[in-house]
Amino acid sequence: MPSEEPPEKAENQRPGHEDGDPSGAGPEQEGQAPPVRAPEPGLHLVATPIGNLRDITLHALDVLRGAALIACEDTRVTANLLRAYGIRTATTPYHEHNAEAARPRLLARLHDGEIIALVSDAGTPLVSDPGYKLVRACIEEGIHVTAAPGASAVLTALTLSGLPPDRFLFAGFLPPKSAARRRAADELAEIPASLIFYESGPRLADALADLAATLGDRPAVVARELTKKFEEVRRGTLAALAAAYAQEGAPRGEIAIVVAPFDREAAAPDDATIDKALQRELAAHGTKEAAARVAAETGLPRRALYARALELARAQDE
Repeated sequence: MPSEEPPEKAENQRPGHEDGDPSGAGPEQEGQAPPVRAPEPGLHLVATPIGNLRDITLHALDVLRGAALIACEDTRVTANLLRAYGIRTATTPYHEHNAEAARPRLLARLHDGEIIALVSDAGTPLVSDPGYKLVRACIEEGIHVTAAPGASAVLTALTLSGLPPDRFLFAGFLPPKSAARRRAADELAEIPASLIFYESGPRLADALADLAATLGDRPAVVARELTKKFEEVRRGTLAALAAAYAQEGAPRGEIAIVVAPFDREAAAPDDATIDKALQRELAAHGTKEAAARVAAETGLPRRALYARALELARAQDE
């Protein structure tokens, strides 16, 4: 007589996958990769390596091979990746200079049921590239959007930094001019999260100095050429890193800066100490420069110090 007990589940079977297969594509032998599943029609956001060409996922390769078209930030850069893996899918440029003209053509092909992959030069699409508007248009027009996740310079820099990763804010590239750069940093000064920026080599030393003047001399990390042969992860304070790169000259490669979070308790000298420091600096400098110097000295936000410096300056004039 057959047993009425249900068959035992496999020891390694994960909850929610009754057939023991997490992909839904059927059971596999041990040591055998899951079978390839054809990409569905729609827009696929495909992460590509940030340096080492082996940092590409099997899923990403499946999508790139199965797509009718790959929309690229720079077709010449993407060609190197495709050539390395023997992929012959057609490519088309999609970047900030042609996006307005190219977007309607891509949407028309997507409405026809085609599979289109969107890639950036390196890393995850939409992070510091124009893909956001294409995704928004697809969502608004009912086109399927999915992703093949993978490499990200932002997350790689954060995890290598040794700074708190539980809360972080990615702010992209800072403005090229010092005054605008300080204003942008000032808006982020009191956010209790690690701050991540992209920067170019020629502007790196000046950007670090402006961040030190605005945010205070916080711990920071410069992560450069990540996953490449000459990868560099340099740790120090903002001021020390600024001085080092000013002396050494502009470094090459892709650069991310990670800055420690604002710590209100650690950066809280008493009001009398703050006023004394501001008055000392006001004796030799204007209010903006005095606030910047005390911000670098104490780690307090420049905006709050500037407001207090104005009050002290007015009181001295009365």
